[in-house]
Amino acid sequence: MSWQTYVDEHLMCDIDGQGQHLSSSAIVGHDGSVWAQSANFPQFKPQEINDIMKDFDEPGHLAPTGLHIAGTKYMVIQGEPGAVIRGKKGSGGITIKKTGQALVFGIYEEPVTPGQCNMVVERLGDYLVEQGL
Repeated sequence: MSWQTYVDEHLMCDIDGQGQHLSSSAIVGHDGSVWAQSANFPQFKPQEINDIMKDFDEPGHLAPTGLHIAGTKYMVIQGEPGAVIRGKKGSGGITIKKTGQALVFGIYEEPVTPGQCNMVVERLGDYLVEQGL
């Protein structure tokens, strides 16, 4: 299966059969190279990926400054140290799951809930971890 198929069929899927979808998603290598992304995933800056990777290595690194993607600031909320970073901005937010080789991103807006975004992103991330990716 291609990386784009994972984005199209597993991240941008119809959540719970309710016709709701993430706003955008991507799979990005630890080095910041884009493996696959939805059409509207924001154009992030390399430093933003570096900061995210640093937070996975040193949980709490992003808390004082916030999580930034393409200049959009998300307030960092409870995640799983070294495995998942979650952010909130207004009625939407972001979930990032770290695997052995990649970062799985999901960005959502209402009516999608934080829990739904977490489920979609972390389910694919856990699968990739199981596959050694």
